[in-house]
Order: sequence, then C-alpha cells, then structure tokens
Amino acid sequence: MTRDERAGGNVPTHGGAALVGFAPGLAEIAPYRIDDWGRYPACHMGPAKLWELRNRVQAAASGELGERPAGIVITHGTDTIEETAYLLSRTLDPEVPVAITGAMRTSSDEEWDGPGNLTDAVRVAADPGSRGRGTMVVFAGKVLAGWQATKIEATALEAFGAPHGEPVGEVAEGRVEFTVGAHSCARRPINPPGLTARVAQIPMVVGDLGEMLDLARKSHDGVVVEAFGSGNVPPGAVPAIRRWLAEGKPVVLATRCPRGEVTPVYAFPGGGATLVRDGVIPAGPRTPSQARMELLICLSAGLAYGG
Repeated sequence: MTRDERAGGNVPTHGGAALVGFAPGLAEIAPYRIDDWGRYPACHMGPAKLWELRNRVQAAASGELGERPAGIVITHGTDTIEETAYLLSRTLDPEVPVAITGAMRTSSDEEWDGPGNLTDAVRVAADPGSRGRGTMVVFAGKVLAGWQATKIEATALEAFGAPHGEPVGEVAEGRVEFTVGAHSCARRPINPPGLTARVAQIPMVVGDLGEMLDLARKSHDGVVVEAFGSGNVPPGAVPAIRRWLAEGKPVVLATRCPRGEVTPVYAFPGGGATLVRDGVIPAGPRTPSQARMELLICLSAGLAYGG
C-alpha cells in the first residue's frame, strides 16, 4: 500500500517486483520467482477470488507453474489474512510450506514493516524445518499455524496472534526457530470443488429476537451464531435457531469472546447446553470467522462440520 493524496488514503500500489526490491537480500536466503497473481484490497477477496488464489497456490506447489518450489510466500492485505490462511490450511497438501505475510504500515510511512515481514516470510518458507507444516502466518517475528492465526489488533504492528493456540515458532536475528512439531501446524486437507456454499455469520445482541437469523435463512445453507460467553444466546433468538435446524441447515455456535471456546454447560432457555441438545454444533477451537470458513469448506465438500 501507498498513501494516495488524490484518493484520500492508502491504496494497493506495488507489484511483486517492487516489493522484492524493497527487501534486498532475499536471493541470499533462497532463489525465487515472482508470480503477480493479483493486486486487491483484502476486503475485496470474496469466495470466488479466495478459491482462485487457492488453486493458484496449489498449481505452484505441484510444479504446474514451473519448477516445484521448496516453499511459497504470499503477500496479503491484513484484513482477511485469517480467512485465506484458514482456507489454505484446510484444503492444501501441507508438504510444501506456505508463508503468508503483510504489513500494518505503508511504504509511505517511516515505520513500514513490509520489508521486514517479507524477509521473515521468505526465511520461513525456505527453512527445511517448514516442510510438512502447511500454511503459516509470519508477522512481526511470530510464526503462527494458518488454521489458528487471527488478527487481534486493528492497527498495531504486532497484529496477529493465535487466540486458540500459541505461536509455533519465531524468526529472530535471521534464524527460524520452531517450538512445536510439524504435526501441530498441518491439518488433514479437505478437497471441495469450490467454495459454492453460502454461510452466514450472525452476532447475537442483547435482547436478540432472531430477525437477522430469519432473514439469512432464506438465502444461506448454514450459519455461525456468534454467542455470548461460553455459548449462550437470548431466549428470543432460540425459535429462529430451531427454524434453521428444522430445515436441515447446520447451525454452528461460536463465542464472541477473544479467547476460549464454547462450553455447553448452561441449561436455561438460550443456554448452550439446551442449544446443543437441539442439534447446534459447538465451533471448537475456532474464532467465529474461522468457524465460518470451516463450515463453508465442509458444506462445499458435502461434509459435516469438522471437529
């Protein structure tokens, strides 16, 4: 990104060659080739573009675009890195590592973190210890499993974390150090033909009567309900949730809390235990956005929600 005074803000500007030029010394880490697949704001990445990117990465990893690489680096807008990282983690063979990175500052800023993050991502992708780890997010010196990484800060340089896990490694003084084995990074891949399902994500609000749930049910195949605490919703929303279930459409229950996961222990009306008895599925160790991606991938593949 660069600040464009005529546009009144930051806009995508640099292609792959320019980004590499800002980070001299990459060739000393590993030989590379540049693939300028696209230049989009992260918030423009809908299901079709996400799947196009996934297929491009798969083609590169398999050697369809040239010599089979030891690793792949993706530069990506930070807003939706977590969706892209989750998708790639769940649908690609983990043998060829993929390192996703970005920047919280622009090339117009003195504190631009892009070149440093790019250099770190190249180090991770090229490191022999990355083999078999699948997709990772490399940001501000942290290495995060792609299926756990999420944006936890809106503007800070250390923008990414793993609310349902911990970093799997770090890059410090030019060295990559992994703290867990490869099995903790990789996931068994699912292979849908595309992202064809439609999945809604509905946050609960105090006094919710389920109107948004009813509206979404008409045009979506499944829904993630973003509940309070350990998985509780206002009682007024329960009939709407049951209407989804009556139509055979899956309802996944996530928590709006930054950490922790749904624990269905409350049996009052709207409590998580009563919802699970009705057939609602706990999200497991996933944020609401990750739960939505899981349900989207599974439904597109004709599968039940993952564990």
